[in-house]
Amino acid sequence: MSRTIKRGPPPRRPAPRRRQPVKRATLTERLLAKLPVSEETIKKAVTWTILGGAGAAVLALATYVGVPGMIGTAIAEQAGQAGFRVQQIEVTGLKRMDRMTVYAVALDQQSRAMPLVDLGEVRDKLLRYGWIKDAHVSRRLPDTLLVDIDERSPAAVWQDNGQLTLIDASGVLLEPVRAEAMPDLPLIIGPGANLQEPAYQALLSAAPALKPRVKAATWIGNRRWDLTFDSGETLALPEDGAAAALMKFAAMDGSRPLLGRGWLRFDMRDPAKLVARKPGLNQNHALADPAKAGGTAGDTAPGNGAEAEAATAEGASQG
Repeated sequence: MSRTIKRGPPPRRPAPRRRQPVKRATLTERLLAKLPVSEETIKKAVTWTILGGAGAAVLALATYVGVPGMIGTAIAEQAGQAGFRVQQIEVTGLKRMDRMTVYAVALDQQSRAMPLVDLGEVRDKLLRYGWIKDAHVSRRLPDTLLVDIDERSPAAVWQDNGQLTLIDASGVLLEPVRAEAMPDLPLIIGPGANLQEPAYQALLSAAPALKPRVKAATWIGNRRWDLTFDSGETLALPEDGAAAALMKFAAMDGSRPLLGRGWLRFDMRDPAKLVARKPGLNQNHALADPAKAGGTAGDTAPGNGAEAEAATAEGASQG
């Protein structure tokens, strides 16, 4: 007797697992991951920037449509309370100007709310200081003022009534100088000499060979210069044609040395001749121009062809 064996349905195969899609990071996310700050910090910064722009726009609109100043000020103060308030000052360009003075000027505000900081007023106050030639003031939201300084460069020391002051090439006063701390700069002497600094620099440029040897210059009678050289001599220049006279003196000194030869004073107030004087003598001596005469333009004395003249009084020789 045979049996019939019933076969059941074939076993079900387990359904294949679905692969979970791998989430790829976007380019922005990869860039953010490389930054040295957290994503949360960046989000806060973006939020502050958006709020700052919105606050500034609201304040500008209020001003444009004529909303009373008190309302505009109130909006600005609210922005300050929300974090848009001066907390930091960043200063660049300083070399000699006192940094704390710049900080004090930048913070001297009726309100430190960012929208109420008057950048133009801060700049104007900074320009009152001699060292500062120009200044650029700007905001960096939410809480920083940026101050970029363009400083002047010292060019000379001005002496007037015993006071020494550092000045720039245009004669602007920079700061007082102590006699024991004199910088290695030209010295100009006399009332108003600082205002003549540009003209004085142009004068020295006419004789570049002599420029390094000029150690001081005295502005006489508000009309002309007396130059003092490192070898001790003084050269009196005329009121008119000073550059031409200095060039002529430089040519004579280059041909036959005059400086360092024992003379006390040279006088070229008369462009036609050079008059010189030695210490202890009661006479001035007109020195021959080597370009016109073959004689020596050095130690000339009466009796060897030089023209002798009566000595002038000290006051006249300084006039």
